[in-house]
Amino acid sequence: MSESICISEAKKMRSGVNVEAEVIGKTEPRTVNLKTGGTVDVCDATISNCDGSEANQMKLTLWGDDIKAVNMGDTVLIENGYTNEFKGVVSLTKGKFGKMTVNS
Repeated sequence: MSESICISEAKKMRSGVNVEAEVIGKTEPRTVNLKTGGTVDVCDATISNCDGSEANQMKLTLWGDDIKAVNMGDTVLIENGYTNEFKGVVSLTKGKFGKMTVNS
């Protein structure tokens, strides 16, 4: 695996993001409609690393079974994740080709 980076650096990237961070917040899951039809549950967690400043905090979008796997205080390792920006907020997701490891 490539070296884990600070979230402040990850926010400037689009793909191939490797981040190890602590889960410091988690919203209630919500159900969204998929473009392909059907629905899936989605949830936003807030993660923090490096110095814990606001610049090193980011939204991590969790889909489906990943929601139950991640809890407050856990350390998550995202490998080959990607970021996207919506309404000025950059968020991270593991995507189809990424991997997430959770250490509680």
